[in-house]
Amino acid sequence: MEWLNYHHLLYFWTVAREGGVSKASEVLHLAQPTISGQVKTLEDTLGEKLFERRGRGLVLTEIGQVVFRYADEIFSLGNELLDTVKNRPPRRPTRLKVGLAGVVPKLIAYELLKPALTLPEPVVISCVEDQTERLIAQLATFSLDLVLTDAPIGPGLSVRAYNHLLGDSGVTFFGTKALASRYRRRFPRSLDQAPVLLPTPNTTVRNALDLWFEKLEIAPRLVAQFEDTALLKVFGGAGIGVFQAPTAIEAHVKKQYGVNIIGRTAEVKERFYAISVERRITHPAVRAISEAARSDLFRTTTK
Repeated sequence: MEWLNYHHLLYFWTVAREGGVSKASEVLHLAQPTISGQVKTLEDTLGEKLFERRGRGLVLTEIGQVVFRYADEIFSLGNELLDTVKNRPPRRPTRLKVGLAGVVPKLIAYELLKPALTLPEPVVISCVEDQTERLIAQLATFSLDLVLTDAPIGPGLSVRAYNHLLGDSGVTFFGTKALASRYRRRFPRSLDQAPVLLPTPNTTVRNALDLWFEKLEIAPRLVAQFEDTALLKVFGGAGIGVFQAPTAIEAHVKKQYGVNIIGRTAEVKERFYAISVERRITHPAVRAISEAARSDLFRTTTK
C-alpha cells in the first residue's frame, strides 16, 4: 500500500502558499535546502513535477495546482478535526477569493456569485475589483481563486490560466419614463442623436456597440462614458441619458433604478468568463457558480 508523507505535503503546500522556498523557510523555520529536498521527495513519490521555474521564481504546474487544492482541503480538515476533538468552535469556513473586472455589471456579478452562498458548507466570498490584467497577475500567484471578466485572456499573457465561458446575453436599452416614451418608437433608429451613456472605449461591449451603431448608420449623442457600470446606471436612473445593460438582468435593472425598457437587440452580445488556474474546475464554489450561470442566468434571454 502506498502512503503519502504529510510532512512532505506540508512543505510543498507552504512553498506554494508563500510563493517560494525562501519565504516558506521563514514560516517553517527550516533551511531552504531541507525544504527543497522534501518537495523533491514528494515529486518523486507522486511521479509528477509540482513546480516549474519561471525567471527567478517557482510556478505550480498543472498537476501542482491540483495537489495544492487537495493539500488545502486536507489541512483544513485537519484543523476541523482538532477543533471538534477539543470542543473548540469551528475555524473559518471555505473562502472564495474573486477578482472582479470593473466592466462586469455589479448585478451580473451578484447573480453569478450568489450560488456559492447556497452550498451546504458555508463559504465566505472576498471580492477585489481591478483591471483584468492586474487580477490575472494575482490569480497566477494564487492570491485569487477566480477572475470574472467580459473577455477571455489571450495568448499574449505569460500566465497559465484557463477561460471558462459562463454565458452571453443580448443588451437592453433603458431610460426614465420620459426618455422611454420618446425613444421607444422606431427603436433602434430612434437612438440617432439620442443622449446616451456608454461604457468607456477600452471595453468589449463598447466596441460592439460602436460597430452596431455604425452598421445601423446612426450616431447617438454621447453625454458621458463610464468604466464603472454601476455609476453609469445611477446616471441613467437620474434621467441623464439612455443606457444599456445585459438583457439577462433587465428585470433587476428596471426594479433597482426605476427605469423603463426602450428596446432590445441580440446583435450586440455581452459575454462573461470565469478565469481560473484550473483547466477542470474542482473548487466547489467555483463549480456552483459555473453550473448555475449556464443552467439559469444565461439559459435564455428575454424576447
